[in-house]
Amino acid sequence: MAGRPYRIGIVGAASLAGKELSDALAESPLAACDVVLLDAEEAAGQITTAGDEPSIIQKIDSESFVGIDFVFFAGDPESTRRYWKTARQEGASIVDLSYALEGEPGVVVRGPWGSLPAAARGEGLKNPRARDPDLTTPAVVSAHPAALALLLIGERLRAKCPVRNLSATVFEPASEHGHAAMDELHQQTVSLLSFQGLPRQQYDAQVAFNLLPSLGDAAVVKLAVSRERIMDHYQTLKSGAAPELALQLIQAPVFHGYTASVLVELEEPATTGQVEAALEGDHIDLVGAESDPPSNLSAAAQPDVLVRISSATEGDGPSGRFWLWLAADNLKLAALNAIACANELRCLRPQGTVQ
Repeated sequence: MAGRPYRIGIVGAASLAGKELSDALAESPLAACDVVLLDAEEAAGQITTAGDEPSIIQKIDSESFVGIDFVFFAGDPESTRRYWKTARQEGASIVDLSYALEGEPGVVVRGPWGSLPAAARGEGLKNPRARDPDLTTPAVVSAHPAALALLLIGERLRAKCPVRNLSATVFEPASEHGHAAMDELHQQTVSLLSFQGLPRQQYDAQVAFNLLPSLGDAAVVKLAVSRERIMDHYQTLKSGAAPELALQLIQAPVFHGYTASVLVELEEPATTGQVEAALEGDHIDLVGAESDPPSNLSAAAQPDVLVRISSATEGDGPSGRFWLWLAADNLKLAALNAIACANELRCLRPQGTVQ
């Protein structure tokens, strides 16, 4: 890397997403960069690791972004909204994992290894949020991990096995909503086993030992918002030929990892082997019938989406319908996609200097 190394700031370094991101950076093309960990006052002073190196989280303020080349916003949306313009004014390229900037003018949604470039998708300027980033792009929103997993399936299939319909039931883990949601699921589990009242601030419902398509009106976790975001990101990033998505999002009583049951209806019958061949490639790990099925546990810390394929009709011949069972580490997928977004933005920067 010519000149000084890039400097990277992670805002929300104490969050689940921030910690995963700092670990993933150490094994990425940005591993040689200097990483500054930033968070709110209550997290400042904590000792954590950036990769294998111990690091101290610093309190974020308006001076934190001086000399920073890339800023990942991985904490709460309020912090992103408060500081992103300051970071931009200091010349930083911005990747948002908090989704706070989705509605900002000029901000684009990106899933670099899940979608084609905008020109290849035939988007042009039809959808400003779907364009490729350029020097005028104020920030990039990293695509939702569930949308990214479904996009990989849809885009990979469309080239070799054109799809009529793609219907998915996605099971959402508590970790997608941070430490507070994880803690409440744990507390609910303990309370139920000891016959005590349930904490309900995050979910306004019993999530432990339960599956829910919606949560209470007073819930901090907004399941409907998450579903709309997954649909929006999928629709924004898919090519015109990729299948439309029918989606149901279920809050699952699990701490970590997405799973999904996906029904694929093809335009023409195909064999299981043909569907497997269509899905083969980077970021998808096909799991055969001779192995244990993909699960939250087997997907933990894995960089790929684990997929098992089975025909939805009896017999060994070609079929027009297939079941796909997916599992993916939601935090790992989000971190790797955010780093891919930063690598795109790196091409727009003078190497080793502040823009």
